Formats: sequence, C-alpha cells, structure tokens
Amino acid sequence: MNTTTTIVTAAGYTTRRPGTGDAVEIHRLISLCDTQVIGKADMTLDDVTDQLNEPDFDGEKDGWVVHDTSGRLVAWAWVCRKGTGDNMDVDVVVHPDAAELTGALWDAVTERAAEIAAELGHDRAVVDIALYREDSGKRALAAARGFVAATSFIRLLTDHGASVPEPAAPAGVTVHHGTSEEVRRQGHAVQQEGFAEHFGFTPKDYDEWFADLDSSASTDWAQLMVARVDGEPAAMLLGTDAFAGDENSGYVRQLAVLPRFRGRGLGRFMLRRAFAADAARGRVGTYLHVDANNSTPALDLYLSVGMRQVLAIDVWRRTV
Repeated sequence: MNTTTTIVTAAGYTTRRPGTGDAVEIHRLISLCDTQVIGKADMTLDDVTDQLNEPDFDGEKDGWVVHDTSGRLVAWAWVCRKGTGDNMDVDVVVHPDAAELTGALWDAVTERAAEIAAELGHDRAVVDIALYREDSGKRALAAARGFVAATSFIRLLTDHGASVPEPAAPAGVTVHHGTSEEVRRQGHAVQQEGFAEHFGFTPKDYDEWFADLDSSASTDWAQLMVARVDGEPAAMLLGTDAFAGDENSGYVRQLAVLPRFRGRGLGRFMLRRAFAADAARGRVGTYLHVDANNSTPALDLYLSVGMRQVLAIDVWRRTV
C-alpha cells in the first residue's frame, strides 16, 4: 500500500484520499461499527467533519477512504499529528463485509505516522489509537501489530435536574469568559501549564491551540471560563457543544488548574459553574473524559461532584 498516491488495495476495492464531501458516508460507516460494539452511534456528523477539517490533518497524504465495486464506502483510515511533536493519533474503521482490507490499512497508518515524524525531524513516531474497552476484535488487532495498552480515558456524565444552582465564587475569585482574546490567551496559558504532565500532552502555542479549537463546529468561545484569583489567572474550563446535537448534553473538553492554585476547590467550583450553565441552556447533563492515570487525582474530583462512569476508552500505543 502506497502512502503518497491514489491506491487500489485489493480486487474489487478502490482507495482514494478523503474530502469533506465524504463526511456523510464516513459517519454512516463509523456509526455502524460503533453500534456493533457499544450499542449506539458515538460520533455525530459534525465530529466527522471536524476530523476532516482538523488543521493538523492533511487529507492529501494522511487519510484513506475505500469503496467496493458498488461504490459503497467500506473503510476509513487516518493519521493526525499533534503539533510538531512525535506523537500521532491514528484510526482504522472497516465494514464487516470488507475485513480483508484491515491489515493493509493498519500498516498504512503506521507507516505514514513514521513518515510524518521523520518530516518533523524526529527519529521515531509514538502512535496512539483509542479503542472502546468492549471492542475485543480491534484490541486483538492492535496487540498483533505491537501496540500495548498505555492508559484509559473514562467518560463521565452528570444528570441535571430542573434547576442547578450556580455556586458562589470563593473569596478573591472572579470568572471571565472567552469572548475576548485576552481571556482566550489566559485560558491557553493555564491549559498548557496545567496539562504539561498529562498523557499525550503536546505543547502548542496560542495560534495552534486557537486554530485547532476554532476549526471545530462544537466550539463556543463563550463557554470558555477563566478563573482569576486576586486578578491572576489560576484555572480554566472549556465547554463545548460536542454532545449537544445527539444527547442534548454539555461537554467539558478541557479543565486545568495551575499547580500553585490546586487544593483550593477551584476545579470543583469550575465544574459546578459549568453544570449550572449547561442546565440553564436546557441541557439534560454534562459529559467529560478523564485519564484514569492522570497525574492529579481528577477522577476522585469528578466522582465527588456526582458524575458517574458511562464508558471506558483505552489508548493503545506503539513506537515506530
């Protein structure tokens, strides 16, 4: 399989590069495969469109769509770098009727990840793939290709009643929203320092961080909150509409507290503030993902504010 030109994989199949016009078919394929594993579709059409529009994804080099003789899209694979580091995300989704495509596409994404890393000046690529814990078939494929389980992300949900009270701000704390560039830059600075020790973290300057988020249809900068303590930025929370269309729920995409401000209840305050805001928007709940091996005790925090686990996603990793 060639990673740089249009390719024909096997008899009866044709592979080409993806475009935004493929989003509907890719979404249909992913939804079918997700439903077989976890009982429901787990991505929206906007999510797929966001993947295709991701600034760090080059569809002319880093993606593949495969059609059968009837013109049906039966496979989708991609590689996406994370800034200029050596860490890449990959995925391979294959229709059950076209299982013979699987090996070649896994090889293609792995080889392309190594090429991207070399283009960026690295001597290796650290390749990550996210797998539902229930997906025993895909986990076996990953293991056979040298991937090993690296960490687990837990999806948590809190349900909102008719009214969720807004918490009182701790003494000296003010909250500011991301409708201004000043607040967005402060949110970026807090996020970068607060996430520095987290799994898979890749430093990004403000322009990269802003472009990545702003390219997503679910981003609403009014849902970015920065908490200042006596005027100094100390914590940030970015909510998005990622779960609004399909589940009428809010989503906490990023939450960070600077190390020197931890232990003061700022994380709990920001969460409860986000829950109240989501409830005021008519959302029935709020989701977030947490790394179960986080360097800070985040899972305990989320459970303490009434969140519950609804899904586990394991990240498998290989260095090539």
